[in-house]
Amino acid sequence: MQFQWYPGHMTKAKRQMQEDIKLIDLIIELVDARIPFSSRNPDIDELGKNKARLILMNKADLADAKKTEIWSEYFQSKGYFVVCIDARSKNGMKAIQNTIMEACKEKIERDRRRGIKNRPVRAMVVGIPNVGKSTFINTFAGKACTKTGNKPGVTKGKQWIRLNKNVELLDTPGILWPKFEDQMVGLRLALIGSIKDEILNTDELALELLKILLSEYAGVLKNRYDVEETDDAVKMLELIADKRNCRSKGNELDYSKAAALVIDEFRSGKTGRFTIEMPSEGQGV
Repeated sequence: MQFQWYPGHMTKAKRQMQEDIKLIDLIIELVDARIPFSSRNPDIDELGKNKARLILMNKADLADAKKTEIWSEYFQSKGYFVVCIDARSKNGMKAIQNTIMEACKEKIERDRRRGIKNRPVRAMVVGIPNVGKSTFINTFAGKACTKTGNKPGVTKGKQWIRLNKNVELLDTPGILWPKFEDQMVGLRLALIGSIKDEILNTDELALELLKILLSEYAGVLKNRYDVEETDDAVKMLELIADKRNCRSKGNELDYSKAAALVIDEFRSGKTGRFTIEMPSEGQGV
């Protein structure tokens, strides 16, 4: 499969972020816990040099818990603070406040030495589409958040959200999109739903997913669909189509219907909890 990406406003978003980054103490970056590397934008590291960094591994409820631990340790070894969350169910959210204060300890101490007390940490939330950024902001802010209005030196129109007395959030930075020269990155993004399904070949995508699950998670397809596993992804799709009664009007097996089912059940977590990439040398993290 070939994946193409044409984000028209990528340059604008990047320029906007370069301006905004001067105003903040901390970058909160959301990634999808199922594909922690592929769901990052490599520009963020360059743009966020010399800023405190917190990575939130969102949708951790859909990811393989053991592999999430490995990724968490990996990011920490690179100097990031890490919290694993599920923004929708609020799992892990309580740990974020303390981690923010820990990540910005030096800044808070510096302020104290200068006689500046009670200046809140200013944070920016970044992440590629579909990693759950809006859900996180809404869950983290709750109903108590108040927009504190424009501040001196801040470009007109920018809004700060006062989450509590300790943290302010810059609302809303431009969305940065992933860049993928590596087609595997494109495939992984497609599998979790970060690329519009309309531009994808769902049948091929389902076959790629079945290959990954057969190779890395033996037994899960047998458990989910009550079919015997085989190394042949096409045969697996056929067995699933038959078992789930995916048929067209002429009682023929409907492979497209079965493919859509396989992808949907993977994304929703019905098939199980999966992480479909692991840290490797040479990754830009």
